[in-house]
Amino acid sequence: MAEVVLLRHGETEWSRQRKHTGRTDVPLSTKGEEQARHGARLVGSRQFSLALVSPLLRARHTAELAGLGSVMADERLREWDYGGYEGLTTDQIRSAEGPGWSIWTAAIPPGTSPGESLEDVYSRAASVLVRIRGALSQGDVVVVAHGHLLRILTACWLGLPPAAGADLILDPGSVSVLGDEHGHPAINRWNLDPTVTERLT
Repeated sequence: MAEVVLLRHGETEWSRQRKHTGRTDVPLSTKGEEQARHGARLVGSRQFSLALVSPLLRARHTAELAGLGSVMADERLREWDYGGYEGLTTDQIRSAEGPGWSIWTAAIPPGTSPGESLEDVYSRAASVLVRIRGALSQGDVVVVAHGHLLRILTACWLGLPPAAGADLILDPGSVSVLGDEHGHPAINRWNLDPTVTERLT
């Protein structure tokens, strides 16, 4: 069966500082650009029937530096809209909300944007998967997007509830592969560091 290759965008200054980065269009850092170039060794040599990218700059720049030619922006691949939590770290939020706070269980307050619930993001991811699954009959698909969005999309691929994304750590610039084992959706490879991994096998 064809595979779905997931490429998380490279590091930004906000991701380095562990800030929640949703709608804010933060560019890649120098390290993030290097991560994306290394990603070319993993994804640039593959032929894809469909290449999708979030419309945000950090994802589009990653796709370009990774050597992906013809990519299509899909609004549904934008990162989670964190509303009032945008730009804040988990530690900062916990100092106000309490030590048990988690983005995976919290209600998202409005800020400069309305914010989205976890279920809203899951619904977006599920609709993108319909498009992805339709293209898999023609070959592999690559998706370049964001950490939380890709974790939620993977939970959806596996048929798990959206909060299962909490268990799927995904580093900036990493490459993962979704596939199938005997008709059952599976994770073939996860959170590969392109600076040390030579190729996808």
